[in-house]
Amino acid sequence: MEHIETSSVTPTPLFEELDVNKLSNECQQLLQTLPREKWWDGCYLYLYHGFWFRPQALQGILLFQKHFQAEEDDVFIITVPKSGTTWLKALTFAITNRKDCPLPQSPLLTSNPHQLVYSMCRIVYMCRNPVDRFISLWHFVNLNRPEPLKQDSLEAGLEMMCREVEGYGPFWRHVLGYWKLSKERPGKVLFLKYEDLKEDIIPHLKSLAEFLGISFSEEEERQGMMEEIAKLCSLDSLRNREVNVNGKHKFVGIKNSSLFRKGEVGGWVNNVNPSMVEKIENLIEEKLSGSGLSFKMSCNYTKTKLGDNQAST
Repeated sequence: MEHIETSSVTPTPLFEELDVNKLSNECQQLLQTLPREKWWDGCYLYLYHGFWFRPQALQGILLFQKHFQAEEDDVFIITVPKSGTTWLKALTFAITNRKDCPLPQSPLLTSNPHQLVYSMCRIVYMCRNPVDRFISLWHFVNLNRPEPLKQDSLEAGLEMMCREVEGYGPFWRHVLGYWKLSKERPGKVLFLKYEDLKEDIIPHLKSLAEFLGISFSEEEERQGMMEEIAKLCSLDSLRNREVNVNGKHKFVGIKNSSLFRKGEVGGWVNNVNPSMVEKIENLIEEKLSGSGLSFKMSCNYTKTKLGDNQAST
């Protein structure tokens, strides 16, 4: 994999006003040709190859397309934002480094998972039900902005999600693309669901280790290694580490504490009005119909299997 030198790149805080002149000429020229929409947080998103991006992200994508070359043993961790990315990175790091870094001395105790895991060509993909994910995203953006968002921006954001305008989205195209790929190439794409890991993490840790080619031995299973990793990487454990209470991401300036909220399944019901609930349920049924993909939408893990036209709540 080619190394891309980043020391000369000036980091741009994710939620501060962007100076377009700091972008490359190539990126500036490209932005002038792309459709754009103002997002609910006040920034502009640009439509590039069917997905919406902030300008900062688009510049990174152009560099990636030019310079990156995947190798056979690379592993990519991919999610839509606020779908358990930090949690999945912590789990992956703990599993892959358990021989070299005993869990009581794990770097996860003093470092944020985003500092430890970069792109490691297999793909580990995790998704989350779209409404919990959006509510988590709204709070994440609100915590990192210089000025708080207005409450009505939450409903405006849900409306835009329904119109398929959102950062790194449309959500449905993102998720269904990897879902389909995981069925076509199961040895190359592992598809995980946030809600499944919340319900019972151990079998999914076992599947993740097997996919990465570093299965747990019988001795490790007897010694409770999977349970120890689950405990080390639990959201409560990660949330309360000093580096995640007070630290900041060195490149994009976000607070580490904003990466961890409640992590609940079904918390969206406290934030969405009834008319929007109906609209979202209809949209989920439309987008997932016939795909076989399903989401667990409620905190008691009631299964909403709209992908097979069996809607229930």
